Amino acid sequence: MIILKSKHEIEAIRKACQVVAECHRTVAPLIQPGITTNEIDRIFEEIMLKHGAKPYQIGYKGYPYATCASVNDVIAHGFPSDMPLKEGDIVTIDTVAELDGWLGDSAWSYAVGHISPTADKLMRVTKECLDLGISRAQPGHRLGDVTSAIQRHAESNGFGVVRDLLAHGIGRDLHEDPNYAHVGQPGRGPRIKEGMVFTIEPMITEGTYEMTIDADGWTARTRDRKLAAQYEHTIAITAEGPQILTAQ
Repeated sequence: MIILKSKHEIEAIRKACQVVAECHRTVAPLIQPGITTNEIDRIFEEIMLKHGAKPYQIGYKGYPYATCASVNDVIAHGFPSDMPLKEGDIVTIDTVAELDGWLGDSAWSYAVGHISPTADKLMRVTKECLDLGISRAQPGHRLGDVTSAIQRHAESNGFGVVRDLLAHGIGRDLHEDPNYAHVGQPGRGPRIKEGMVFTIEPMITEGTYEMTIDADGWTARTRDRKLAAQYEHTIAITAEGPQILTAQ
């Protein structure tokens, strides 16, 4: 069941989302060769605690960190580590903050120093997929209008769209309805209505969209070990159109 939020509830979710946005704004200029994803994780946790928010991911189904840190061929759910990022890496940092019982969720991919033309194109197209998806998330449209635009843009650029990890509604719970993959057909799926709050978070791959899971039970990698990127916003549907709650 899709839970529609009131304007007051959307504003409460926005406050949690803006804590996440501040985390990303703060860390963006710090992501350079030599920084570790454990350092990034600590910065995110400190910012959340400063604002009276909780790093929601810590303890979620046993997950031990405030962020997911996914480097190069890792699609999502990578563990932060003490291994320094190196020139040419791309890293996706994903996090969820809880504030006054409401959740905000956003992931962002970052270039580490100078990256290859392929990595640069992958990141650019992935961000374009996010922006296209948000632009289609209009009241009266269907979710397939969002997902088909994402799939068409990624695949027309020679990239894959991950099917096995889903976007989701969000509010007091992290994974509310609708849960959906970023592929589909226009005019299909649930109708988008005012009061819906959900994530759009395309995970786009250099090669195959198929993935594997590491022995830790969390780390999702591309099956062919080629690059992956992801950009994610939490959005709210209003009478005027989509609002980006995690806008940086």
